[in-house]
Amino acid sequence: MKMFRIRKDDKVIIVAGKDKGKVGKVLKVLRKKDRVLVEKVNMVKRHTKPNPYQQQPGGIVEKEMPIHISNVMFMCSACAKPSRVGYRYSDDGKKIRFCKKCNENIA
Repeated sequence: MKMFRIRKDDKVIIVAGKDKGKVGKVLKVLRKKDRVLVEKVNMVKRHTKPNPYQQQPGGIVEKEMPIHISNVMFMCSACAKPSRVGYRYSDDGKKIRFCKKCNENIA
């Protein structure tokens, strides 16, 4: 399985594409397709039929679509800048992610 440095609930900035510069939270990581779902980014309109079994009305629904993981970059909450993510081990042997710009641990 592929290992990505971006996880669910991380704050990311879009570095390429039509939504370049937008900041959002990762809702889902799709590992098989190398994509992430970021809230309020890559919004599209879908025409849907009503589904009475799930109590869904029909009409035009606006929703997020996944974007490639290479087009997003982690935003550090400590230094408020986009940066890369590194890994190191703590004294008790746990693997910890850290910001490579400000050297702060990522919760």
